[in-house]
Amino acid sequence: MPATTINVPARLLPQRTPIELLTIAWRGLAEAESTDSAGQRYATAHLAALRAAAAVLSVRARPVATGRGPRDTSTWALLVRVAPELSEWAGYFAGSATKRSAAEAGIGRVSAHEADDLVLAAGEFIQVVQDKLGLNAQPAMAA
Repeated sequence: MPATTINVPARLLPQRTPIELLTIAWRGLAEAESTDSAGQRYATAHLAALRAAAAVLSVRARPVATGRGPRDTSTWALLVRVAPELSEWAGYFAGSATKRSAAEAGIGRVSAHEADDLVLAAGEFIQVVQDKLGLNAQPAMAA
């Protein structure tokens, strides 16, 4: 499907450039990979994927005055609207959002396997977004 531009309330759009968001996403992924706690690794990887989704929104969504955009304002729902070709990814990460929230609050149990799977998926998703946007945001390795 071709790229779609939708109107989104300006307050919902990221205030950073796509390259900044992707750089933050890669850094978040690196942090997730080096975190020992499965719950924290899961949450951090999910947030990295959110940053990549925000990069797509920053390119494809058109900011408008409040009240003129779509009703569903979750990042993943908006991503489906502006990049239908990323619907499968959006569904995957939307489905993991509740577990991420619980992990952040320390009330959910995330297995090491679940965390590892999400870290891998987030890395793949960030790369797909980066390629789709034609950007190269790999952060420099820490010294």
